[in-house]
Amino acid sequence: MSRVLLVHGIAQQYRGPESLRAECAPALCDGVAFAGGSLQAVDVSVAFYGDLFRPPGSRSTRLPEYDVSDIDNQFERELLYTWWQEAARIDPAVPGPGDPTRVRTPHWVQRALYALSGSSFFSGIAERVMIGSLKQVGSYFTDQDVRSRIRRRVLDTIEADTAVVVAHSLGSVVAYEALCNEPGTAVTTLVTVGSPLGIRNLVFDRLIPPPSNGRGPWPGNLLNWTNIADRGDIVALVKALAPLFGTGVCDVGVNNGARAHDIRPYLTACETGLAVLQGAHKP
Repeated sequence: MSRVLLVHGIAQQYRGPESLRAECAPALCDGVAFAGGSLQAVDVSVAFYGDLFRPPGSRSTRLPEYDVSDIDNQFERELLYTWWQEAARIDPAVPGPGDPTRVRTPHWVQRALYALSGSSFFSGIAERVMIGSLKQVGSYFTDQDVRSRIRRRVLDTIEADTAVVVAHSLGSVVAYEALCNEPGTAVTTLVTVGSPLGIRNLVFDRLIPPPSNGRGPWPGNLLNWTNIADRGDIVALVKALAPLFGTGVCDVGVNNGARAHDIRPYLTACETGLAVLQGAHKP
């Protein structure tokens, strides 16, 4: 029985629940220890859905060789533009959508990819990886079969003893929707890290169940919801979720260093450990 459930984000399609747990559970245990508490790796499980994004019939452990032509729907283009705007806002080295550029590119999508590749946020990340990330997020919001299967993976991993869900990136959207749509779980504490839940139009307004009068429904039987975001995390574009989901959300800022969106520094943060301790040790 696990007290804490981790829900991962994108780009995990060539991993598995145990390999991911082996990497992330110790990081979360460190965060709890930094917060003055105690958590054992055996008390942590992973809700895994990355394989649902794996190309069928492929033996390769590499992403497809995506290029600019593969950004082929409106959702992906709008998300790319949003990332570009935010990267330019926080990183002086990134030319914005309205800035002149010396690079001769036939389309703004290529300009955006080029600009992002030079940002500190996407430093060292290949263009095809960025495109693959866009396509996974787009698939979740536009393919309802994929969306339903991913949510079911999370709900099937929640046990009678699971009190805390820690959800990263797209996983925070999955966890939120799963808890809203099946409110009878034992989960009392939600910790979202690097969450895109507050992005209007692309994410917030597409949630299931949908927001009402500008406010997202409160998920399940939650007693505590802590949202943690690094200032430089462009995926967590909206750092404060309380205005959108209610004052029950506690918004907390952290500094993850150079890899603002990486799950590991989020998990080792004392702030994450404190949030987990709110629910993990309750009888």
